[in-house]
Amino acid sequence: MFLALWEFEVKPGCEKRFLKVHGPEGDWAKLFRKDANYQETELLHDLNRPATYLTLDFWTSRQAYEHFVASHAVEYKRLDAAGEGLTLRERKVGWYERVEVP
Repeated sequence: MFLALWEFEVKPGCEKRFLKVHGPEGDWAKLFRKDANYQETELLHDLNRPATYLTLDFWTSRQAYEHFVASHAVEYKRLDAAGEGLTLRERKVGWYERVEVP
């Protein structure tokens, strides 16, 4: 399992649109669903910083995610550009893999 984790600070008044773009049924999830290796998206809201959200995009592997991004670069960039006006800040927190402990 691979996780792409992003943090966003949403502009005041843009919360509803942000949720429609980044939520589990949002525009990003719809794009990702074009690939069988995509698993799901979760959206978390920071209770101490109300404008802050985390998106968690789960894939079968990092390679699958990177292949998807490369093969859908035009759509990916278009959607990324369309959402820029919704946030004050966007930050890649990191890429993570599940640890299998024997």
